[in-house]
Amino acid sequence: MSARTAPPFKDKSVEAAFGAFPVKLRRPLLRLRALIFETAAATDGVGPLEECLKWGQPSYLTPKTKSGSTVRLGAAKDGETCALYVHCQTRLAGMFRAHYPDVFTFEGNRAVHFKPDEALPEKELRHCIQMALTYKKRPRK
Repeated sequence: MSARTAPPFKDKSVEAAFGAFPVKLRRPLLRLRALIFETAAATDGVGPLEECLKWGQPSYLTPKTKSGSTVRLGAAKDGETCALYVHCQTRLAGMFRAHYPDVFTFEGNRAVHFKPDEALPEKELRHCIQMALTYKKRPRK
C-alpha cells in the first residue's frame, strides 16, 4: 500500500457502500478510507484492520489487538458533508473537539463533519483516527 492508496476492497458490500455515496462525497470518503489504513499501519499496537459494514456504513475495527473503538464513514444527515463517526458512548468526540474546535463541525458525541469541496484536513484527521484506533489502550481519566 503506497501513501495515498488503500488496499483493495475485500468485502464487496463495503465497496458497494462507497459506490452508493454521491460523487461529491465519494472521493473525500475514499481518501479518508486510505488515511485510516495508513494511520493504522503507522501506529504501534493497532495491528491489522477489519473493514466491514456496521449500520450500513463502512467501518474499521481492530479485532486482533482490540486497541481501538470502531470508526465509521458516511454522509452527514444533511447529505452535503462527510462524516467520521465514533461510538457515542466513548469520550472520542469530546477529545476531537478539545483538539480541533475550529477545524471540524461536530455532531454531538458521535461525529466530526468536513466539507467535501474543501481540502481534507489530513493532519487533524490522522490524529483523530489514531486516537480512535488506540482508544482502548489509553488511560482513563
